Amino acid sequence: MPDENTEEQRWSERLRHTYRLVVMNNDTFEEIGSYKLSLLNVYILFSSIAVFVALLVAALIIFTPVKRYIPGFGDGKHKEIMALNRQVQEMEAELQAQRAYTNNFRKILVGDVASLSESDVEATDVSDSLMEVERIKEDELLRKEIELEQQIQEKALLSKTANFKSRYLSLEKMYFTPPITGIVGARFDLVKKHNGIDVMAPKNTPIKAVLDGHVVVSDWTLDTGYTLGIQHAGNVVSFYKHNSALLKKVGDYVKAGEAVAIIGNTGTLTNGPHLHFELWHEGRPLDPASFIIFE
Repeated sequence: MPDENTEEQRWSERLRHTYRLVVMNNDTFEEIGSYKLSLLNVYILFSSIAVFVALLVAALIIFTPVKRYIPGFGDGKHKEIMALNRQVQEMEAELQAQRAYTNNFRKILVGDVASLSESDVEATDVSDSLMEVERIKEDELLRKEIELEQQIQEKALLSKTANFKSRYLSLEKMYFTPPITGIVGARFDLVKKHNGIDVMAPKNTPIKAVLDGHVVVSDWTLDTGYTLGIQHAGNVVSFYKHNSALLKKVGDYVKAGEAVAIIGNTGTLTNGPHLHFELWHEGRPLDPASFIIFE
């Protein structure tokens, strides 16, 4: 036991014992440099170099394509190559079949039927049959898709038409009081963006509400002057523009036939005393002349 401890102490002292490494010129024996070393320092130096090299190699394998060329790491790449190879083989087979079909078809067109072998004829017939079956399937699917789309469009159109008819019939059942009677000037025209009808009447003529409702607009604008808007039942809104004065304010409840404004000539889009009347239903302008008699 004491001998083992003594041996360990000697080995520890040997590791820590310092040596001097002298570098000299071989011809002149001139000392170029000297370095103090120990076995422990040399061991630590070489161990650090070994660890650094190991880490560098591991990084190259993990983060670079080098791993594809190492056995065991390149299995994914190998599978990709095999899959690409199979695809190439399948494409070559299809290309060969297409070439054979084209060659046989060319011979048939030029009348060189005698040079066609039985296998060529069979291959041509089979290819024709397969192409015809595929074409029929594609045509059938396309026809079904078109029919389904047409049915959906027809149902949507019928639904819109039915809704419009029901809403229009509900409007026809309403009784609209004429806001004013007079001479009709400009009529309803969506093409010219004239969403209402202009009625000319004498100065100071009162404007009446066409239906019961609540006043939602009572203001002055640069284009239409003094303007009044009334919200009625059934999502119906009526507008009265170019008035000289407004008799109601926002929030007031008015009855059909009640005076709400006085005819005028206010605003820039006017050329004389008249009423510009608009009738809207569910956000769409309607021709007032279809529901109200102004003359």
